[in-house]
Amino acid sequence: MRDVRDVGERPRSDAWDTRPEEWDLGAESVYASAEETEETTEARTGAVAADRVPQPVAAEAAPHTAGAVRAADAGSAEPARKPPARRGAADPVKALMHRHRELCERAVDPLEIAAGLEAHGLTDRAAARYRHRDVFSLAEEMYARVPRDDDRPPPRPAPTGGPREHRAWAVLALLPGALCTAAVLGLRATEGRAHLAVAVLGALAATLGLRVALGRGPLRAPAHTTSAVAHVWTCWLLAYALLGDGLLRAALDGGPDGPWPLATAPVLALALACGPAAWCARLFAVHARRRLATSRGLEEFAGSVTPLFLGVFALFLAALAALLALTGALLGRPAVSMGAVALGALLLLARLLAVHGAGRAPTVVLGTAAAAEATALATVFAARLPGCSALVTPVVTLTDAWGADAVPALGCALAALTLLIHAIRTLTRASAHARPPGSP
Repeated sequence: MRDVRDVGERPRSDAWDTRPEEWDLGAESVYASAEETEETTEARTGAVAADRVPQPVAAEAAPHTAGAVRAADAGSAEPARKPPARRGAADPVKALMHRHRELCERAVDPLEIAAGLEAHGLTDRAAARYRHRDVFSLAEEMYARVPRDDDRPPPRPAPTGGPREHRAWAVLALLPGALCTAAVLGLRATEGRAHLAVAVLGALAATLGLRVALGRGPLRAPAHTTSAVAHVWTCWLLAYALLGDGLLRAALDGGPDGPWPLATAPVLALALACGPAAWCARLFAVHARRRLATSRGLEEFAGSVTPLFLGVFALFLAALAALLALTGALLGRPAVSMGAVALGALLLLARLLAVHGAGRAPTVVLGTAAAAEATALATVFAARLPGCSALVTPVVTLTDAWGADAVPALGCALAALTLLIHAIRTLTRASAHARPPGSP
């Protein structure tokens, strides 16, 4: 990073001044203008007074006036002089520090201050008003001028990513896939009531395993960024991936007249993809933090993180496609489900945004995708009512052209594209990486 400018020129003892009325960004120019105006006015007043006094009177009073002036100068030269305006108050950085005092005091390094300023809308162009070329150098000066007990920076928090914890979240990321694999094997080995019991218990176990995996490591999101509504939409999308395509085919054929087949291969691949998702999230967080430390400006940081994010996203999609091909081949469904690929992309983007503090948009987008799938199913059944046969036309046209998998593929793909655009704008900002996410 760059050297901090003008840090040694300003004392730290008055970093938190309690006179905010003097903290004006243009105070220096105002004070200078006021002094010039006052001096000009005094000069003009003296000249006008001299012109108005008659010459004899002025000549006669000159010795007395000169003596009086000399006596006044000798007796009280310093008291008669007007104290100069305080130039130290015209410090724009000091005013900014006062405005963001809490941010400066709790920051453990200049990067957190830079991220906080960027989150409040301060750009590199706006940093020029504070005599700095970018937000990062401005943050370095603010960090260095924070009053402390000594000149040493506060100790950095102890790293939470020790070897044991690192192995813990890596193992927990594989837990949903392991439980889902056991459930699928149980379904293939049972029939009748036992088959139904295994399906219910397997679904509950996989759900609990997913909850545990998301509660630790790189995929752990702060509590304030996730909501119960987002969890409901996620469960709906996963349930549709397991049951929706079979139900839609049966409904279009006039059923369902009995149990319909379960799409176990896509759900198993999605459960196994929790491991690659955790590794990709960690890879993105670590490298983005490193680039934040070496960047010279917000635009430079965004330009370097954007290809990193897209590369990590493409890496996850490749891993998910490989898992889909593997599970499909093992379970007798060699074709890769495009709906499962779109759903996996959607869930990863939603989780990354929640991990980095932007959980509102994912909730809305997940709800929209779930509503689209529910609407498709509802129109098929509503078309059986008298006079409502036209409701099923869009779904029939789509499934005849691309199959039943086209409904979740289209809905989740559009939702994932929306979140991808939002993530490129959000996750490439310094404020998204002010602190490492809740992963080791």
